[in-house]
Amino acid sequence: MAHASKDPIAVAKMALAAGGKALPDYSHPKSPHKYTQPQLFALLVLKQLFKIDYRGVVLWVERWQELREAIGLKRVPNFSTLCRAEQRLLKKGALSDCWTQPSTRHATPA
Repeated sequence: MAHASKDPIAVAKMALAAGGKALPDYSHPKSPHKYTQPQLFALLVLKQLFKIDYRGVVLWVERWQELREAIGLKRVPNFSTLCRAEQRLLKKGALSDCWTQPSTRHATPA
């Protein structure tokens, strides 16, 4: 059994890698391209693992530069961005793809 980490930075890096393998960078070619789906996925993993709400995750990222750097965020998303990303990823079933054995990135939908 793999060792489960409670270190937020280690968890964020693992989630970013898993999201990068399973998700396209952007949900749509004409999306604003401010945050990648793997970045948002990493934040959502932190939200779930540490049982905090959307605003709590945003507060962590605002105040924790090392966490922002680990995820590669240049700016901090609004809590509503995380909420919409979670709804979109759940609707598409994409979150379950992140935990299966993805071998290549999915193509960006046209």
